[in-house]
Amino acid sequence: MRNVSGNYPGHMVQTTRRIREYLRVIDIVIEVVDARIPRSGRAPILDRLAAQRARVVALNRDDLADPAATRLWLDDLAERGAHAVAVDGRKRGSVARLVAAIAAFSHRDGRATKVARAMIVGLPNSGKSTIVNALLRRGAAKTEDRAGVTRQVQWFRLAPGIELMDTPGVLPPKISVEAAQWKLALCGAIARNHYDPAEVASAFHAWLAARRPRTAVPDLQSFAAARGFIRRGGEVDYHNAAQSYISAFNDGVFGRISLEAPDDAEAA
Repeated sequence: MRNVSGNYPGHMVQTTRRIREYLRVIDIVIEVVDARIPRSGRAPILDRLAAQRARVVALNRDDLADPAATRLWLDDLAERGAHAVAVDGRKRGSVARLVAAIAAFSHRDGRATKVARAMIVGLPNSGKSTIVNALLRRGAAKTEDRAGVTRQVQWFRLAPGIELMDTPGVLPPKISVEAAQWKLALCGAIARNHYDPAEVASAFHAWLAARRPRTAVPDLQSFAAARGFIRRGGEVDYHNAAQSYISAFNDGVFGRISLEAPDDAEAA
């Protein structure tokens, strides 16, 4: 798979600088991570920038991830001292668990008498804006199913004693591990014009077949034939078939699949 990690547009550079500046007045950092890729889907820079801040990790899209794998990740994050919750950002009832975690931190150290400032961060298309809208119970933050929609820092009043800052998604400047590249592309963290969808779909199925030899998830060619992605003359339209394949994955058509586990050998 060709390298997709060179995509680090100017607004991401600016966002990283502004996150560093705003952290001076931030009390709580909420990191939104796609529950299917809890390792590749985290922003490593936060470990350095926000080391001294209260951290809440929201494993979003819990409804698309393998429940057993998500439980392992919650345990793993807890062992490393992180407060983590699994949520489906589209459901207010699910996001209520995140609200409780934020409220608990905001009342620490007698903070109830002053405004607590929380910052929500994460990779592009991790579902940050969807969670913000669920937290606010209104469509205040723009959402689309593509990377890089939020481009500016936005402040919202979350509750009488809590202010929330929404930030644009930030990718690491380099993604050197090839497996992380296709996983991020498959889950929508990388803009669609920066990767070959057929390569991503094929890499995913090869990974899945190696772990589940009898998987019912079709490969790209079978999927294309079943969905009618055949041009005149019998030629397979792999490009459009692959885009549909990736959409099917993200719609849960293939079932609840997590792409990473805490004890993955490949992570070593």
